[in-house]
Amino acid sequence: MKCILCKQAETRPDVTGVTLERDGFRLVVKNVPAQVCPNCGEAYADEATAVRLLAAAEKLTDSGALTDVREYATI
Repeated sequence: MKCILCKQAETRPDVTGVTLERDGFRLVVKNVPAQVCPNCGEAYADEATAVRLLAAAEKLTDSGALTDVREYATI
């Protein structure tokens, strides 16, 4: 797909880091599969990946932890 942000390049499969923050909680997930623009670096995760990330963030807030850093494979 063409990058929505810069409109200059086609995205390609790669990995990215994602940080989710809400109400003082922070989850950092490394090596998230995504389509990444080689021009500007904007990353696009598919729906299944986004659902998995949001579920992990919900578990973090339920656990009482304030910050967590994980690999995508472990969430």
